[in-house]
Amino acid sequence: MVQEQAKTMIEAENLSKYYGSFVAIKDISFSIPTGQIVAFLGPNGAGKTTTMKILSGFLAASEGRASIAGLDVSRQRLEAARQLGYLPENGPLYDNMTPQELLNFFGEARDLRGARFKTRFETVVEQCALQAVLEKPISKLSRGYRQRVGLAQALLHDPEVLIMDEPTAGLDPNQIREFRTNIVELSKNKTIMISTHILHEAEAVANRILLVHEGRLVFDGLPDELRRNGTMEEKFYDLTNYGKEAVEEGGQA
Repeated sequence: MVQEQAKTMIEAENLSKYYGSFVAIKDISFSIPTGQIVAFLGPNGAGKTTTMKILSGFLAASEGRASIAGLDVSRQRLEAARQLGYLPENGPLYDNMTPQELLNFFGEARDLRGARFKTRFETVVEQCALQAVLEKPISKLSRGYRQRVGLAQALLHDPEVLIMDEPTAGLDPNQIREFRTNIVELSKNKTIMISTHILHEAEAVANRILLVHEGRLVFDGLPDELRRNGTMEEKFYDLTNYGKEAVEEGGQA
């Protein structure tokens, strides 16, 4: 019997973004099928956030094409948005609201009503363990709980694709562990892309790694391939020209 090919859920085709003479990203291409957890690695300023903003439709590419679940994010913006949950590094939280009010607001924005909204609300509250803080002002919540609220709003409409930019930034070790557990559980029925510059995060949750440096994709493969003949940290330094830059800036390696 011929095995059915996995559907492509996130795709970048020769994405480039220019700001005048500055090249933020250049010719980035990759395709992510259903069910993968992909870590999007790179040094600060490598182009991770720019790429994710283009994939999510928040930023227009200068060249190339991005699609979510087969939908072009520039030509089919609303349709693609229905398939996507996006958690930016500084999530869309309103400090004067409670988590319950925020989820009500996003439910209305996504046209979730009646029994459908009630079911999804109860599901994400359970998934993100928000029961204890539903009526507490977001301004009073810890960083960990704020991140949970951000994840809940991204999951509220039950998207097929989840894209997160530095989701564990500022969390303590216990909160990071809880977040990783959530991600692994969510990957059972979602395709997930996580931007990070922390190598341990990639090793802990991802089954594929994309590495960008100076706006270009320099590695696409399994975590084991990135560790081959050394540690992941050593390979990261090699692919991002760390040693070369140290020589050029300091006069010695």
